[in-house]
Amino acid sequence: MSTLIGYVQQNSPRAISEGLEAMPKINRRGELCVIDFYTQMVQEGRAYQLRLGTITTPVTGDVLITDANAEAVIDAGAGLIIIPVEAQVDIEALGGTLPQVCVKAVGTVSTAGAAFVPLPLFLDDNNPKAASRSTARVAAAGGCTVTAEAATTTQQLYARTLATAALEEAIWRPTMPPFVGNDGCVYLQVGSVTTGSTYFAHMNWLEMLVSVID
Repeated sequence: MSTLIGYVQQNSPRAISEGLEAMPKINRRGELCVIDFYTQMVQEGRAYQLRLGTITTPVTGDVLITDANAEAVIDAGAGLIIIPVEAQVDIEALGGTLPQVCVKAVGTVSTAGAAFVPLPLFLDDNNPKAASRSTARVAAAGGCTVTAEAATTTQQLYARTLATAALEEAIWRPTMPPFVGNDGCVYLQVGSVTTGSTYFAHMNWLEMLVSVID
């Protein structure tokens, strides 16, 4: 029978140099310590965020969700996989009727919208992580351009119609996040009838090379 031998270092965690062998970490009860996938990705500097709106300046959504228009886009170039893990839209002021929030994915990158430099979720000015390989765009009122939606090519990851009588937020945290890569994108749409709602939003994602998982 095989025996797994670990290393107890509960009060002073190790920092092993890259490329060296190391025993797995166990606690003082002999139980194996395992870090969850998302925390590990942040620790490795593979997690990023885009955002729309600042503390005093919300953005205005589209008047109706319009085909091929989006508020924010995360693009994965060739050889890259992105894994969206969260999208949140906080409505500051409801516009017209039927305010909606959607998150979708398609196998084509976006073609228009203001470039947004992805924010790393590992914040350390003394030891900055690598800049993201994926790119992002943001533009209020559906100012980003994505490929036309089709039931055969576009994935709907999240959709919600908000109430019109109170302020609300829409949060998407997938239990089974999609993998989108090799010139694909994930995009956010926010719209309502007649008048666009004002809102703050962000999207978080992970990125990996296609070569390490496929």
